[in-house]
Amino acid sequence: MSEQTSNPTSGQSVPKSRKSKFRQKSQQQKTAESKLRMERRGEKLDAARKKLAKQKPLKPKGPVRRVAGVAGRGVHGFVHGKIYEVEHENVGTEGAHRTELAGETVLRHGTRFVKKQIREHPARAVRRAESRHTKATADYYYRKTVEEHPEMQKGGALSRYLQKQKIKRQYAKQVREAAKQGGKTAEKAVSSAGKLTEKVVAYAKEHPVGLLAAALCLILMLSLQSCLSSMTTVGNGLVGAVAASTYPSEDADMLGAEAAYCAMEDELQDYLDSYQRTHDYDEYHFDLDDIEHDPYVLISILTALREGAWTLEEVQGTLQMLFDRQYILTEDVVMEQRYYLETDTWTDEDGNTHSDTYRVYYDYYICTVTLENFNLSHLPVYIMGEETLSRYALYMATLGNRPDLFPSSPYVGKYTNKPPAHEIPEDYLADETFAAILKEAEKYVGYPYVWGGSSPSTSFDCSGFVSYVYNQCGWSFGRLGAQGLYNISTRTSSPKPGDLVFFTGTYDTPGISHVGIYVGDGWMLHCGDPISYANLNTSYWQSHFYAYGKLF
Repeated sequence: MSEQTSNPTSGQSVPKSRKSKFRQKSQQQKTAESKLRMERRGEKLDAARKKLAKQKPLKPKGPVRRVAGVAGRGVHGFVHGKIYEVEHENVGTEGAHRTELAGETVLRHGTRFVKKQIREHPARAVRRAESRHTKATADYYYRKTVEEHPEMQKGGALSRYLQKQKIKRQYAKQVREAAKQGGKTAEKAVSSAGKLTEKVVAYAKEHPVGLLAAALCLILMLSLQSCLSSMTTVGNGLVGAVAASTYPSEDADMLGAEAAYCAMEDELQDYLDSYQRTHDYDEYHFDLDDIEHDPYVLISILTALREGAWTLEEVQGTLQMLFDRQYILTEDVVMEQRYYLETDTWTDEDGNTHSDTYRVYYDYYICTVTLENFNLSHLPVYIMGEETLSRYALYMATLGNRPDLFPSSPYVGKYTNKPPAHEIPEDYLADETFAAILKEAEKYVGYPYVWGGSSPSTSFDCSGFVSYVYNQCGWSFGRLGAQGLYNISTRTSSPKPGDLVFFTGTYDTPGISHVGIYVGDGWMLHCGDPISYANLNTSYWQSHFYAYGKLF
């Protein structure tokens, strides 16, 4: 028998005593608390002023500052069309279309960035800190006065309220007068920043063509302020939005994150390799996917989620989250009752030999170990919103402008080399419907494959690409998967340009797994990795081919 404790509440939760709502703090306590609050807010004010003092003085307004807000959504269509136009008219800018995704993403987020800069400007922070410190100090002096002159409490609630407000107003006025000169500079800075977007609107209406150059200048300016690692020039005379697509973190942190993720994979591999030595089951079954990931996918995910530079220490939790979602390890143990036959032989007193056979039952354990590699590149659509997914697609499209960081990655060859061109016979383009489909689809050649992507801002997967193109060309079936597109199409054995081509088994999924746009002569335009033309007569596509489908 175990010894009982003498505590009558042992093993039970004892509720805490509630504070009486009628308990009142003394005037001394209120004064002390008010003083502490004033001092803390004073410290915050000093810190804000020091930060403001380090801020560089405002420069005269040049063209970049005057048009900083041009990064709004309203220029999306213009930039899209302008780059496409230049690409087809000037061979010197063939690479510009590759960075269209970068430009669109940065332009869309530019306004938000500017507004954020205004909100978080040190001058604005000083104003907030001054306001809070003024209120706290006024409250302290009121309570101190009441403590020194108790008779002030005898005039009733209304009288006390009026006295309190009077003292606060007097002190606030003194503070404003004392800080008037210093406050002018901060107020002017915030006011100037606040009027920025208003001027941009007028400029955009008057100078639509000059908007592109101004926007790209803004990108360069913001990239310098954010200390991005490198910048390049795309096209002949057209500055691309490279800064926004460049990994901003230090090499040591990015390489460290990759090493940390590989270490977790190595630990998982060692666990599986030694499984039968470290476990005691009777029978084992293993169904294991490969343990692997691409480093560019990892770094692009981390950078998109952090919205900027990060350190290895800051992303440790994110690395673990990604690892846990990529690798799903299942260990299923089943116990069966089995038996074997046992025979006993014995001799009786007369010398006769006898034997008895009986069953001996025992527990038999069967362990099935399953490891699913969900594929790290499939995770972004599940853990990111549309804007974050756009940033991820942007980093993948450019490999963070660091193809040297992980040169062994297969993405280096995919994204640093321009997809091969394919000539479509003019006879096929006589079909206006197909011509419109091809014109829209070719806009996105070179865009990276993004699982779940369904728009130019997020890039595409195979079905997202096909759905988007056809919906832009007169259809209205929304976003469908490969199987969904197959279900609404009519099977045909004589495909024509503009029909769809379907495949199975291109990855581990039941039914239709891939879809592309048939362009004639045994070729398709599809969202591979990246979006490109592909010859259907290769052994790979022949082995996975399923059917052709017609949407019109």
